Amino acid sequence: MGRDFENRKGAMMARWDRMAKVFTRITKDITMAVKSGGPNIDSNPTLRRIMQNARAANMPKDKVEIAIKRASGAEAVDYEELVYEGYAPHGIAVLVETATDNPTRTIANVRMHFNKCNGNIGATGSVNYLFKRMGVFKLTAAGLASDELELELIDDGLEELESDTGENGEAILVLRCAFADFGTLAAALEKRNLPVISSALEYLPLNTTALSEEQEADVLKLIDRLEQDDDVQNVFHTLA
Repeated sequence: MGRDFENRKGAMMARWDRMAKVFTRITKDITMAVKSGGPNIDSNPTLRRIMQNARAANMPKDKVEIAIKRASGAEAVDYEELVYEGYAPHGIAVLVETATDNPTRTIANVRMHFNKCNGNIGATGSVNYLFKRMGVFKLTAAGLASDELELELIDDGLEELESDTGENGEAILVLRCAFADFGTLAAALEKRNLPVISSALEYLPLNTTALSEEQEADVLKLIDRLEQDDDVQNVFHTLA
């Protein structure tokens, strides 16, 4: 019984750690959106998008409101968005998106994570050509006809549409567009009052590499270290 309790406790702590990390990332996104476009969601589409993501992540409303209020203040933190590139073990390309108020600290930590996991951090441009930056929208699938929706949105930049399953097992639709069409497609979805769960700009790999279970564990060790870093917002990779 004691071991079962410890296992449950460990799983719960890991879940709370992941949730705290997501909330920290969203808080930084809110700060950057407010500083660039103001705190009014009616006139700041980027902030509206982030609010959708906050709801999807079950971030408490009071935490969101506090983040907006702090971002509107004179002492709000100035975050710089930086992307680092490198290789994990076994030739897996990795892109690391960060938001930091101390680039010196961030690059030192990112380099340390690569080194400790037998990876190599690279120069700008060393792996980003292996990815395509795209807008990714997730919609509740209930009540939507995917074929009709695809035809309806193709003139608004939609490139790909596929069915998938959400984190809670619900049916969702995943829509993708080119980076340059992100705002256009976001506006089209908003105009049609479609049920957007979340939206983001992501680096999608042009090709992926399958590894053995042991090799995969080596790569995931690095990815996990990077994702736990407070300055890291997202990690993209070419692992299948």
